[in-house]
Amino acid sequence: MGELVKLPNIGKAVEEQLNQTGIFTQEDLKSVGAKNAWLKIQGIDESACIHRLLALEGAIRGVKKTALPDDVKADLKEFYRRHKKK
Repeated sequence: MGELVKLPNIGKAVEEQLNQTGIFTQEDLKSVGAKNAWLKIQGIDESACIHRLLALEGAIRGVKKTALPDDVKADLKEFYRRHKKK
């Protein structure tokens, strides 16, 4: 168990996926950003869903994904819609 699992919304499986993409710390995650981190995860797991994207943004902000502002959720949902695998 590493550092990322201590963040809100990040469980062991997501931490493992982040590690597989070269993200090991909260600073790594912040510098990559939720959208790019999600794209990296999607590259190894096509089932990566909107909830994972919201969870990553929440982890960066230090809040539960349900506490993200509505405008942030809307932006992430649009990003997801444009980038999800068919």
